Amino acid sequence: MRIFLTGASGYIGSSVALACRRAGHDVFGLVRSAEKAHELARNEIRPVVGTLQNPETYLGFARHCTALIHTAFDRQGDPVALDKKTVETLLNVGEKGAQPKTFIYTSGVWANGDSKCAMVDETTPPAPIQAVAHRPATEALVLGSSNVKGIVIRPGLVYGGRGGLTGMWFQGALKDKSVKVIGSGANHLPPIHVEDLADCYLRAAESGLGGELFLLADASTATAKQMATAAAKAAGYHDEVQLWPVADAAKVMGIWVEGLGLDQHIDSGKARRLLGWQPKHRPFVEEAETYFEAWKEHQSA
Repeated sequence: MRIFLTGASGYIGSSVALACRRAGHDVFGLVRSAEKAHELARNEIRPVVGTLQNPETYLGFARHCTALIHTAFDRQGDPVALDKKTVETLLNVGEKGAQPKTFIYTSGVWANGDSKCAMVDETTPPAPIQAVAHRPATEALVLGSSNVKGIVIRPGLVYGGRGGLTGMWFQGALKDKSVKVIGSGANHLPPIHVEDLADCYLRAAESGLGGELFLLADASTATAKQMATAAAKAAGYHDEVQLWPVADAAKVMGIWVEGLGLDQHIDSGKARRLLGWQPKHRPFVEEAETYFEAWKEHQSA
């Protein structure tokens, strides 16, 4: 299969590109610079140097691919308008070149809002926080498209490797000497390891399915405070983690931090049933030291 991927050097996109290549697919990855292109080439991924702002830099490649995966979210200018424009552009590509095409769009469980004690799945109506209020409408474009087999993936809290929220805790413990948890700390953040997430993208691209939404998280039951405490201890920080009210954190970091104060319980049974997906990594709190060492090596690199 030939696969075109936006955000190929990004946190999620790079893992998805590697998973697809390791499965034997021919992967074309969109990156901004020659330096990032060299990194893709070292991993047998074909670099496409261009930008979302200029679709002509990548359309010629996308037309000849049978799977299109959109993982990029460019925060320059108006990111919401650019995201919608990119989705519309890639949906239109579905009528051209190799067919039929599968298009996978990256959303997130913040579109579900606060579930409190309730378990949510793909049948639960969206209740997005302000920062992602646009997502359900964009998801609907993908799921309702007649040009492609549209799939939407809503990941939970992505961790592992070089980034994710756990990286913020590691950073606080190792360098800032202050580990903060946004919100009450008693809330549940639905985690998923970046490699488990990438495996689901691969399975979705190979599935032949269309018009499907998937919510992804592992079965971890740890609270945000328990996760942050495990991260702090793994980094050698043994003081008490600090609770940071959402409203105060938003003044410093922006409205997106509302998502880190949500209490969410995600049922990923649909991905297991339809895609045969199963998370392989142990919960974050059980292997926090391993995840810290990997994160630290990425920082030094």
